[in-house]
Amino acid sequence: METQKEKEAICCPPFDPTIWEDKIIEWENKKFIKDKVFTLFYMPVNFGGVMRRLMKKIGEANADVPEWLCLSDHTSQWNMNLYVAVDKEVPGANNTTIGGKFYCKVYEGPFRDTGKWCKDFVEKANAKGMHPQKLFMWYTTCPKCAKKYGKNYVAIFAQIE
Repeated sequence: METQKEKEAICCPPFDPTIWEDKIIEWENKKFIKDKVFTLFYMPVNFGGVMRRLMKKIGEANADVPEWLCLSDHTSQWNMNLYVAVDKEVPGANNTTIGGKFYCKVYEGPFRDTGKWCKDFVEKANAKGMHPQKLFMWYTTCPKCAKKYGKNYVAIFAQIE
């Protein structure tokens, strides 16, 4: 039986991988707000703080985060751009849009497997005749919620056109 404290500790909604697995997604000017995360050899250092700051702005704007979608773009071993989907412009945030055709594949396991997943993703996309341009990672739950759910899903998106 779950205690009230355990229920409250879950901050991320459950993720259904079947909605995203091996799918082509088309976005036309999909709204996001963007921020930067400092990374140390690709490991996020201030991810939680950046997310809290972004979620505060989203809440103040009475905006929603469709599908709880949050894409990470690892630009170097020292930086990661973070894109949080929003349903409207958010004042005081770096509002941007993303559009195009994207291939998505879902993986499950420890974050240390990210390199293997990326290699597999590119191989699978190429085998389907797609040529991934830019890769985005969607870490669907925080580590605490992944532990509570017993699954750590990561979706990889790549722009293919």
